[in-house]
Amino acid sequence: MSLVRRAVPEDVAEVLRLRQVMIDSMAGADSSTGWQAESRPELAVRLAEPDGEFAAFVVDHPERPGALAALAVGTIEYRIGRAGNPRGTIGYVFSVATDPDARRRGYARACMETLLEWFRERGARQVHLTASADAEPLYASLGFAPKPDPLMELRL
Repeated sequence: MSLVRRAVPEDVAEVLRLRQVMIDSMAGADSSTGWQAESRPELAVRLAEPDGEFAAFVVDHPERPGALAALAVGTIEYRIGRAGNPRGTIGYVFSVATDPDARRRGYARACMETLLEWFRERGARQVHLTASADAEPLYASLGFAPKPDPLMELRL
């Protein structure tokens, strides 16, 4: 039996807590948590949609009932097709995190493998993510390769 399960609306607080763990691990990240209250209602709606284009896969913490040990979150995006991806279906991974006291047990890998299978089932031909230096070995072992990133951003 797999340790990984799909997150449900009752997991909202823990999903947000682990997202903050991930944010805190990134250099230069804003560690404020005031955003969580505003994020909670929309996240709960998305977690309640089993057939939606958003999914979070989690592992329950083995020593703390009600807490999560790890999560991997992703979404399916549509972009106009092109060579190599004519359907234009792309998976995007974000918020992969493990509780500090549950690391080195394979939980993040198990969540990622389940998320990748979820992408495959939905026809994604590509999966994108942004990796921290600490997470690069995990992603490389799953087949991810670095690419030059021409990403630009405009904040509205």
